[in-house]
Amino acid sequence: MCYRIQPATNRGHEAITPFPELIIFDCDGVLIDSEVISARVLIETLASVGVKVDAAHVQTHFLGRSWAKVAAEIRHSHGYLPGTDFEEKYRTELLARFEDELAPAPGIHTLLARLTTRACVATSSSPKRALRSLELTGLSAFFETRVFTASEVENGKPAPDLFLHAARCMQADPAQCLVIEDSLPGIEAAHNAGMQVLRFTGGSHLRGMSEEALSLGGTVRCFDNWELFFEMVPHANRQPDERMGK
Repeated sequence: MCYRIQPATNRGHEAITPFPELIIFDCDGVLIDSEVISARVLIETLASVGVKVDAAHVQTHFLGRSWAKVAAEIRHSHGYLPGTDFEEKYRTELLARFEDELAPAPGIHTLLARLTTRACVATSSSPKRALRSLELTGLSAFFETRVFTASEVENGKPAPDLFLHAARCMQADPAQCLVIEDSLPGIEAAHNAGMQVLRFTGGSHLRGMSEEALSLGGTVRCFDNWELFFEMVPHANRQPDERMGK
């Protein structure tokens, strides 16, 4: 079931694990509203080399995946292998667009300021893109060095490697971790890692999708506004001594 802002009397969804030890945030489409920008730049850059794809194709085949997997899919489906020059052109143009267009997800600053549960970022983005994105949107201070990217593991999402790597570095039990994701590969990766997952559906790239599609037929709990987060994870904004029952 997906949860949207509505009168308080109509709410009543159940909370997820009461005491998550670690909350792992995906970056693109969760902390920052970047996926529409990324898709547009990739479509334009591919068109410049004669490869035509649309936004639906990007969302189905590229969303949430590492660049290595994106490049492999382009080669498989379109017979073109993006080389180093192509990748550099795409990344340069994307960061240039981010400078002017990138915005944080509405409400995420307020959420992170209240969050007392330990948190980190685990993203398929490159280190340079991830760090710059967090800087541009004013989110760097909330995570500092607790940012992990697919470049640090052998297999990107939907493999569990990245989330397990983040949990190891944060010295957290995977079973006590809660992942916030927007993409299908990310949700699958969280499940493969033995972690709980919530799907954030407030990004521009998911607008217009049905509740059935967003919740994957009711198998994944999702929400579209950060104001709802503490209703779903009610203890995440309490003080540590309160969470320990002291």
